[in-house]
Amino acid sequence: MEKGLLVISFGTSYQDTCEKTIAALEKDLAAAFPDRAFYRAWTSGFIRKKLKERDGIAIFSPEEAFAKMKEDGIKDVLVQPTHMLAGGEFEKVTAALKPCMDAFEKAVIGRPLMESEADIRAFVETLAEIIGAIAEDEMAVFMGHGSSETKIPVYDMINRICEETGHKNIVVGTVEFEPGIAPVLAKVKERNPKKVYLAPLLVVAGDHANNDMAGDDEDSWKNQIAKEGPQVECIIRGLGEYEEIRALYVQHAKEA
Repeated sequence: MEKGLLVISFGTSYQDTCEKTIAALEKDLAAAFPDRAFYRAWTSGFIRKKLKERDGIAIFSPEEAFAKMKEDGIKDVLVQPTHMLAGGEFEKVTAALKPCMDAFEKAVIGRPLMESEADIRAFVETLAEIIGAIAEDEMAVFMGHGSSETKIPVYDMINRICEETGHKNIVVGTVEFEPGIAPVLAKVKERNPKKVYLAPLLVVAGDHANNDMAGDDEDSWKNQIAKEGPQVECIIRGLGEYEEIRALYVQHAKEA
């Protein structure tokens, strides 16, 4: 086989979550390209080292994966990152990959989940379908990671598009960078819901979801929102667990 598919993720040390998210996404991508040999790579050296020492699991870095593909005789490479945004991390990865990709006869890279307004509109529509009907006195709140280097204000655009398309009880914020939790608390105060469903806007529900979002510290999102009055129910489920979200990544890989 001369064609290869490389799926690149940041990685996670939460094995159960990995199987439900990263591995599930890899499986869907591999099934969409049966003519390509599958390879996995994670960018986080810290997580790769932790898994090797703790569990004896060895995972390629992107550079190691490219070397292995070269050794296996792969000539045509499709790379699909599982990044959500075209932010600093994505740009760093794609810049580092270019010399490796130049070593093959053909190499292309798929877009992250939300790179354009069209991507965001497709994502909001998909997210609304997953959530389904929510009572007027309830809200769905999502905690994203955030990035300082996106070409477009992704999270602000998600909130704007939710408003425009009638999904006024959905709101997102970020744990890092702007806009933070501010738009979430403002919306909770405005709508005064009886109940808030709180979930991660992250492919993998790892440390941020379990600690920053649903942790017991006073400044966790769960407790900050609860101070405004509503009952808060945390849903520790990464976006990668939803088939509909994974299908958006598969579509981006097909477009590439």
